[in-house]
Amino acid sequence: MTENKSAPLVVLGLDGGDPDLLVQWAREGYLPTLASVMKRGCWAKTGGPELITEHGPWLQLFSGISRGQLGYYYLRQLRSGTYDLHLATGHGLDAPPFWAALRGTQRKVATFDVPEVYPISGVPGIQLANWAVHQGWTSSDPADAPRTEPAALIEEVRQLYGPRLSIYENSDSNLDEDQRIFSRLLEQVSRSGELYRDLLRRDRFDVVAAVFAASHTGGHQFWKYRNQPDGQELGHAIRDIYAAIDHEMGLLLADELAGANVIIVSSVGMKDHFPMGGLLEDFCRKLGYQVASQSWPSLMGLARSLVPERWRVAVSRHFSRETRERLLAEQFRAGTDWSKTTAFAIPSSYTGFLRVNLSGREPQGIVQPGAEHADVLRRLENDLHQLTDPDSGEPVVQQVVRTSDLFGSDAHPALPDLFVIWKPQPHFRRRLRHPAGEIAQKRPEWCRGSDHSQSGFLAAAGPAIHACGCIEVVSLMDIAPTLLTLLKAPVPEAMHGKVQRVMVEA
Repeated sequence: MTENKSAPLVVLGLDGGDPDLLVQWAREGYLPTLASVMKRGCWAKTGGPELITEHGPWLQLFSGISRGQLGYYYLRQLRSGTYDLHLATGHGLDAPPFWAALRGTQRKVATFDVPEVYPISGVPGIQLANWAVHQGWTSSDPADAPRTEPAALIEEVRQLYGPRLSIYENSDSNLDEDQRIFSRLLEQVSRSGELYRDLLRRDRFDVVAAVFAASHTGGHQFWKYRNQPDGQELGHAIRDIYAAIDHEMGLLLADELAGANVIIVSSVGMKDHFPMGGLLEDFCRKLGYQVASQSWPSLMGLARSLVPERWRVAVSRHFSRETRERLLAEQFRAGTDWSKTTAFAIPSSYTGFLRVNLSGREPQGIVQPGAEHADVLRRLENDLHQLTDPDSGEPVVQQVVRTSDLFGSDAHPALPDLFVIWKPQPHFRRRLRHPAGEIAQKRPEWCRGSDHSQSGFLAAAGPAIHACGCIEVVSLMDIAPTLLTLLKAPVPEAMHGKVQRVMVEA
């Protein structure tokens, strides 16, 4: 059987690349590779319901499968049928990337460090995962280890390029440490580009997908410096990291990829923000939604309440992520009287996640489906919109979104009932005001001053792509079917988006 021929497809990603900064710096000449693609083709912000939370956008982008079906929305979720928390990733979800549709063909694929997308068997070519990806936390989860397809390739990568270059964020770093992190991130970009080019020279590939993570780590780490005066040390660190990635992208495109259809894409943008999770938990408790257990607290919980905050924060940094998560899960499960709780918050840092303690869904659910469920949701929404900043008097909640409005009434039951989007703020908020009383939180162990916006970026150019300039907003769900159309491959029925005909030839 003769396959339809198409130009090679190259998808290059900046993890956490801010769309406004990308456009600005491309126009100012700092990102010539991106500027060339924008000039020759089209570009847009990405949007849609999938970007309600920053966890999982690469998974949705490359699979075309909605989080409404997958039920994946955060790094910490409830285990089905329990009040137990567990660490969640894209591993094991039924959301194969678009190149899985090339199984059984002669088309070869090369993929490098696509976040939350793991190697799959049966696809000709090479796949490398988790070698140089964003790492906001330390983790010993085997699923996070670098891996390849074919499996033996990972040893060759280690021998030629050394072990994985792990660069972790530090929300309490000083200038000296930030300078070291900056140098290591530039090294990561250079080493990643060299490795990717080396692997690409080994064969001719019909599909190439490579994502650079330094823009994500660096975006968070150096966000605090971005408004520094010209000449201030690290004032241009984020721009310089983007420029280094742009340079490596240019080298990749120059290496035997001429004539390809090229897509440059980012997952999510950046914004000012500080953790609000403690405030949402206190909101649920102070307003009577989540009732505290009357049983004696655990020894660890009692110790936590007695130790001064600065000591507690300092000590907790020496715990592994798994230990911290286990202690948090214990406190969450044992610290609530579920038989009297109507709604509760999933512990989170930025975007808030609220679940109704629904009968038939939760182990000790007390809220009945239907009218009672709807009434609890209305009360939660009303109370959230009454939260104000005690200094300015301004509302602090930007948006409260029902999952059913985003993904339909048949959305995956693992999803929260409400997503709470807080207004961005440039400082840590310890207190909020509500007509029923004060809402408060302590400083958490992880206290970063930046979070992600609800839009990413896409630019595209090539022989099958329209040169139509800015096309406003492209739904994240539309990218995977559009990529398959560029390959002249059929679009699986499981994909939830549509082909962006404004971008590609019919």
